[in-house]
Amino acid sequence: MRHSLSPSVVAETLGHKVQPQALPSARAVLQLLKPVTWFAPMWALACGVVSAGVPFLEHWLQIVGAVLLAGPLVCGTSQAANDWFDRDVDAINEPNRPIPSGRVPGRWGLYIALGWSVLSLAVGAALGRWVLVASLVGLALAWAYSAPPLRLKLNGWFGNTAVGLCYEGLPWFTGAAALSQQLPDGRITALALLYSAGAFGIMVLNDFKSVEGDQALGIKSLPVQLGVGNSALVACVVMAAPQVVVVALLAREGRFFEPLGVAAVLAAQVALMPMLLKNPKQRAPLYNATGTTLYVTGMMTSAFAVRALLS
Repeated sequence: MRHSLSPSVVAETLGHKVQPQALPSARAVLQLLKPVTWFAPMWALACGVVSAGVPFLEHWLQIVGAVLLAGPLVCGTSQAANDWFDRDVDAINEPNRPIPSGRVPGRWGLYIALGWSVLSLAVGAALGRWVLVASLVGLALAWAYSAPPLRLKLNGWFGNTAVGLCYEGLPWFTGAAALSQQLPDGRITALALLYSAGAFGIMVLNDFKSVEGDQALGIKSLPVQLGVGNSALVACVVMAAPQVVVVALLAREGRFFEPLGVAAVLAAQVALMPMLLKNPKQRAPLYNATGTTLYVTGMMTSAFAVRALLS
């Protein structure tokens, strides 16, 4: 059911004084784009830059452009679009957000998301054909995640798959394509897809904090569909299995230290999983702070392995 009250009316009803304004402030726009969310895709992009196997200093302009594309632009677009299409619910549950509070007034949230999409495509095109392709896919998934009629976020299987691909695989591919100026080596693409698959499990961990709210709103997250315990087990298996494949692939390519390093961080993650499985809702934040850090360490280790193979 959609709420007929405007965000400003809801905010004032809840005690938040909203001053009418024609334009959002720069600070409000930055809050809408959520810089804290940019780290994950920029880390994956850094893995792509490393794995490309080309000198960094000779391609610094492409690196800067790719970092801007993965973080502030494509990821920022996804955050703005998500807040725009969630504005009615946020007006009730999180009225201090930029759109329901009135700090991003009128339809500016939508205009920013659209403008940022166009700017993302322009930067992607400037960085090369394959970067543009990755940008198109990423933006399509970002809009499909939040916007009707698809609203992929309403189903944990689809939504988490889209986020995993946008946060890991596409930025990794983008970093490699921007530096190499060609379709990345198949081993790079394989790593990007494998770590995207594992990131699905990380996304599931983020769903435990909102199980009751998701049930009330009809959002079919994995904890809602499978139960907390079963979804935690799925998250663990989905995070671990791609890393096993990564170890096997790197070993088959003749690398020694890098697959050993990935195996070590995987073993540490597995050692932490029983702690998570005993109480997923309470311990998911702790596992996110430890297991996920180990996971992304393995990503960069794998990137250096491919760099050594291509150099």
